[in-house]
Amino acid sequence: MRFPSDDELMDGPNACEDFEDDGFEGAELIDEESDLSDSDERDAGLIGAGYNENFRAGFIAIVGRPNVGKSTLTNALVGQKIAITSMRPETTRHAVRGVVQGEDYQLVLVDTPGYHRPRTLLGQRLNSEVRETLSSVDAILFCLPADQKVGPGDDFIARQLRGIKAPIIAVATKMDAVSDERLMKHLLDIDKLGDWDEIIPVSAIKGNQVDRLKELLAHRMPLSPPLYPRDMVTDESRDTMIAELIREAALEGVREELPHSLAVQVEEIIERQKKPGQNYPAMLDIHVNLFVERDSQKAIIIGKGGSRLKHVGMRARRGIEEYLGRRVYLHLHVRTLKDWQKDPKMLGRLGF
Repeated sequence: MRFPSDDELMDGPNACEDFEDDGFEGAELIDEESDLSDSDERDAGLIGAGYNENFRAGFIAIVGRPNVGKSTLTNALVGQKIAITSMRPETTRHAVRGVVQGEDYQLVLVDTPGYHRPRTLLGQRLNSEVRETLSSVDAILFCLPADQKVGPGDDFIARQLRGIKAPIIAVATKMDAVSDERLMKHLLDIDKLGDWDEIIPVSAIKGNQVDRLKELLAHRMPLSPPLYPRDMVTDESRDTMIAELIREAALEGVREELPHSLAVQVEEIIERQKKPGQNYPAMLDIHVNLFVERDSQKAIIIGKGGSRLKHVGMRARRGIEEYLGRRVYLHLHVRTLKDWQKDPKMLGRLGF
């Protein structure tokens, strides 16, 4: 399989919106690793798993243009939120793994960043991540939203997928947003794009056809023991999940230019001492840096008198407390770091 280089992408057709990215410079990124390495995690899932000889497991990449519902579909298939969602393009910035646990199968979903025309070093690295993911999976879900016409960007991705040997299922996402007549036309347009193994309409929001999609994927997975522990739903680290939930809250209702210039970094997590007689978990103080590229963007995040930053903290805290199962206090610090998205050193500290 040959996937196009970023130089070729710059010259090729692409219906994706212009992409600017976020940046960082300053405090060290805290990336707490889990107690188990990737190989150890897999071993833990294999030892004494008691799987039968017909068990199936494999990796599935979820691809498509930016903002076509990939993360929403990932969450629906897993059955809980493991990837943040937003109406803004380029919300996903790294491959998020979600694990779907079936009775006789295990699906490891890799929600990839939207494949796009890169404008920055970060954009190039995101595309590289997509290409790397596609080269090592057992199946691919190609998402094409029913509420948008099939366009040059979809055709461009479809042409790149033709050289891949793995089964490809074309998914018409957001089927609940259109009429039956419009959905049928959309399915016909998808069929014209390529020779797909399956075409299926899905509503991740309402759950329509989600179970059917799981069955289609499970059937196409190779015979294999479980790849991850049977109680795991994601391999995202704690700090990454917290940072992503804060970024999701910060993206709500902001202007077009800000989303790509915002990065979130968990700097420190401190557990408070329990009070005498306290029989519930102690509160966590979470110190977080929100990085933007210009002072005008800093003002947008903070808002008049700090009103918007307070709203971001309140919204994010609810999701974080649900995720951790304990109370937290967020210390949010907004900092301006010019052109961080173009700085290789800063991108490296953020894990790109």
